[in-house]
Amino acid sequence: MNTLSVDHQTVAIKNEKSLLELIRNMGIELPTFCYNSELSIYGACRMCVVEIEGRGIVASCSTPPAPGMKIFTNSPRVQRVRKTVLELLLANHDRECTTCEKSGHCKLQELAERFGVRKIRYGERDLKLPLDTSGKSLVRDPNKCILCGDCVRMCWEVQGIGVLNFSNRGSKVQVGPAFNKNLAEVDCVNCGQCSAICPTGAIVVKSEIDAAWTALHDPTKLVVVQVAPAVRVALGEEFGLPAGEIVTGKVVAALKKLGFDKVFDTCVSADLTVLEETHELVERLENPADLPLFTSCCPAWVKYAEHNEPEFLKHLSTCRSPQQMFGSLVKKYWAKEMGKKPEDIFTVSIMPCTAKKFEITRPEFTTDGIPDVDLVLTTQELARMIRESGLLFHQLEAASFDTPFGFTSGAGVIFGASGGVAEAALRAAYEMISGKVLEQVNFEEVRGFQGLKEAAVNLDGNEIKVAVVHGLGNAKKLIGKIKTGKSFYHFVEVMACPGGCIGGAGQPVAVEKAVKEARAKGIYHADILSQLRKSQDNPIIAKLYEKWLEQPNSHEAHATMHTKYITRGRITGEDIQLLTSKHQQKLDVAVCVGTCCYLKGSYDTLQELMRRADQAGIGDQINLHATFCLEGCSQSPSVRINEEIVGGVSPEQVDSVFTSKILNRSQR
Repeated sequence: MNTLSVDHQTVAIKNEKSLLELIRNMGIELPTFCYNSELSIYGACRMCVVEIEGRGIVASCSTPPAPGMKIFTNSPRVQRVRKTVLELLLANHDRECTTCEKSGHCKLQELAERFGVRKIRYGERDLKLPLDTSGKSLVRDPNKCILCGDCVRMCWEVQGIGVLNFSNRGSKVQVGPAFNKNLAEVDCVNCGQCSAICPTGAIVVKSEIDAAWTALHDPTKLVVVQVAPAVRVALGEEFGLPAGEIVTGKVVAALKKLGFDKVFDTCVSADLTVLEETHELVERLENPADLPLFTSCCPAWVKYAEHNEPEFLKHLSTCRSPQQMFGSLVKKYWAKEMGKKPEDIFTVSIMPCTAKKFEITRPEFTTDGIPDVDLVLTTQELARMIRESGLLFHQLEAASFDTPFGFTSGAGVIFGASGGVAEAALRAAYEMISGKVLEQVNFEEVRGFQGLKEAAVNLDGNEIKVAVVHGLGNAKKLIGKIKTGKSFYHFVEVMACPGGCIGGAGQPVAVEKAVKEARAKGIYHADILSQLRKSQDNPIIAKLYEKWLEQPNSHEAHATMHTKYITRGRITGEDIQLLTSKHQQKLDVAVCVGTCCYLKGSYDTLQELMRRADQAGIGDQINLHATFCLEGCSQSPSVRINEEIVGGVSPEQVDSVFTSKILNRSQR
């Protein structure tokens, strides 16, 4: 009795939650825009419609299967509805497809071709909205948005950030940040997962291909390039090869044919990261107050912590990311060996990550106005350059990386998958703590695609509690557990992108989990094929310390490969004036009502300050206002009194702060 009919075929209902899932299990690919198995059901695009006898047209993604249903997936009425939906979407869409970054990978373009939409009966969009090019990593084009909501749900549900949402009503509905802000003005962390899931060209990776060609054609520059580990198991997809196939040699060959003078492996600086970070962990184990130690390889996670968890910044490893370690070593040391000035070397990174484009612009990664890394290209951008140059990727003969940054361990390679950084650190920590040789190097406990992986690892009698999270929403939940004392860890790895770097937004577009799993499998296979599988065994690393860096965590190593973090404001440049002083010697009092402070009671703090000022009769002697950011604050809620920032001013603390820092000063 637990059956239904699909196109006159009897089908048993198993554990499917929706008609879409059931029909796809039959081998019928219903079209969708807004459906993604990892996101909530939205049911807005109406492309997955089917016809149910007696009920008419319904969205299959949001309709559960029921016994006795008679379903038609391709009836004349269904065909008519789908084509009409596509026509309406195209009528409201900027149809400059040939110049679109997503051309050839656009879901709207693909479905229009699939359903034979050759003409559009409706007029074109009559209003052009401005592009948002403010960010370092992404470009947002509202003219190409089809309002599927994928980016909104990704930003809220998976990443836990929520800088994108719907605004306005009716025909004026748009998707974007609050208050019509640009992405650079809100707390976007540049993870780019919104662009990875966008079915059209409404949000795309910011292209730096022209800048790369300019550098390659400049005879005064020595152009060097580094390749991140996750690139080698994904680039082949752009040229018809299976996901997860290791194409390291072809990547190197392609880069050399494109004109790069030296091709290096980021995995070498990943090995350096392992040693520096593990020494830092071993030192912190002596003082539980310094625990847990969070990884700092992922720039999107670092920026998230700077925006949302300033009290945890002291727990982030001070290690730079492997990308920035590499850039620093090249400009500071290797340049001298080559007889070059730092400004004569142009460093390019091939990365799976869009946040890396932002990372290289951080002022702490610039020396005397010269950036350590000059340019970041994503895997997608490298594929375009290869196609543009006419190279037949599948026919390229494999080439090897150049020295000295060309020989790596398997530990450096597994940085590309979620759990890889933690596993590489555990391989080193065992030998540092025990003084014994680690024979079994695999730590399976930290591998896999679970959002949160927890493990208590025995390192020769020393139990180390490790947590691995990917997706910033999972990181947010984990931090909540740490804050409330429900969980304690010694070491925590955080990756912003689902699956880790293999799922970075700069990789070939793949929303299917199976593709990311194949890439991860390729990463671990590359580890197995490595001659050395522990960072501490890499002889190149030993030579780098001997020549340039002295020893792990030395003063020289810290100056070159470590950094510091800042507390970032969420929305800057706007105040809400509440009380304005008529006195020339005014006392300026600003209360932060940004998200972090607001959630910890800053609105009540503001109300209490207004009440106390009115009660004391000094309302006309101070400028009391709300602001969205104070910058440099370390504890919420924050209040700025003239130039002094006072943290932790909860409503209960207002009396003491008001008396000691406002009342006394206003009466002088």
